[in-house]
Amino acid sequence: MTPDLPLLLVPGMMCDARMWGTVPQALQPRDIRHVAPVGEDSMAALAAEALRQAPPRFALAGLSMGGILAMEMLAQAPERVERLALLDTNPRAEVPEVQARRGPQMARARAGSLEDVLRADMIPNYFASGQDTGPFEALCLEMGLSLGTEVFIRQSLALRNRADRQEVLARFQGPALVLMGAEDRLCPRDRHDLMHALLPQSRLVIIDGAGHLPPLERPQDTIAALRCWLEE
Repeated sequence: MTPDLPLLLVPGMMCDARMWGTVPQALQPRDIRHVAPVGEDSMAALAAEALRQAPPRFALAGLSMGGILAMEMLAQAPERVERLALLDTNPRAEVPEVQARRGPQMARARAGSLEDVLRADMIPNYFASGQDTGPFEALCLEMGLSLGTEVFIRQSLALRNRADRQEVLARFQGPALVLMGAEDRLCPRDRHDLMHALLPQSRLVIIDGAGHLPPLERPQDTIAALRCWLEE
């Protein structure tokens, strides 16, 4: 891989660049750029905005909602993505039972209860058992509250109405990494096996002791997997 090729990092829902923990620092001096999926309420519009700000060609890594957005960016501009890393994410459209939960959550957030939605509905599902998750939970709450209610509603709509992107992955011929925490309850193993099968040049990495956010829970394992992918 060209050493000076920029790497775009796309965080999960209601997260910012801090979600990546020590990953950006560990990958220096590579040109690391952070995508903030906050200004639009559809995946198509978020991807178009990200691509307007992106360099002509780049490596692309996204986690959870960030992975979904990365797949949409790949759909819109496949010639610009040299390699792709999908972490703890899902290539399918949202299933009806999850879609049905979005409306009540958005209503609660509009009514002033965003913190309750984050504390009760989201953060408890993020981390593997058997570790001290207090600092991670506090960081996730801080990130979510700093982004605020309007971003939560826009991201909820974008996730609820997203398209299935399995065919997009099947067409991608570049080096690909599919990575997940072994205890991810939000995006379980079958989604990652599916992406690994769809991507012709992919490697599957399962990180023990991690849930939905391996960059925070198991940073060294995550960094090692990303370095290997970048150097393929």
